[in-house]
Amino acid sequence: MMILRSAGPSPFGRKVKIALGILELDDRVQMKPADSNTPDEELLSQNPLGKIPTLVLEDGTTLFDSRVIIEYLDDLAGGGKIIPTGPARFAALRLQALADGMMDASLLQVYERRFRTEEMVYQPWLDRQAAKVTRTLASLEPEPPMMGKPPHVGHIALACALGYLDLRFEGRWRDGHPKLVGWLDAFAATVPAFAETNPTG
Repeated sequence: MMILRSAGPSPFGRKVKIALGILELDDRVQMKPADSNTPDEELLSQNPLGKIPTLVLEDGTTLFDSRVIIEYLDDLAGGGKIIPTGPARFAALRLQALADGMMDASLLQVYERRFRTEEMVYQPWLDRQAAKVTRTLASLEPEPPMMGKPPHVGHIALACALGYLDLRFEGRWRDGHPKLVGWLDAFAATVPAFAETNPTG
């Protein structure tokens, strides 16, 4: 059985968990918690970067990051399931890159306050990361991406990015973005794994 090293609050780990649910591969993966803030020796041996998510295959080979893991899982499920083929592939990958960037910017804001004392927090850096999130939301709000069945990897990433904003930023993004709120509600109604992976912590 494969092993997924991740943590509940991780939006990138959530991406993989939702992909597993959509691809119906849950029964082939065992979840094993990991803390990337204080990685243990086992995680460091599995991923020299000490980052999550990390997928340990049955032969001991490890895959990381979430994009690589999802590529592998899609291929394992037969290919072309949540990563489209042909021209649609690059639209999906572009949306994934945009949503992943929003998650990165959100995480950097969290880490700035988590790992620095209050007097060391650099507000211009926080403002720069917050602006990335604001611009991304503004770019998506006029016309949220159309969802097919099943949703593709870009949709999964966007749902996780918005979910992380709910978790760490008290859902303030919802004000002024009614179309994206409706989009996320539709995603949650379509994908049971979204509610099942609702992060805590």
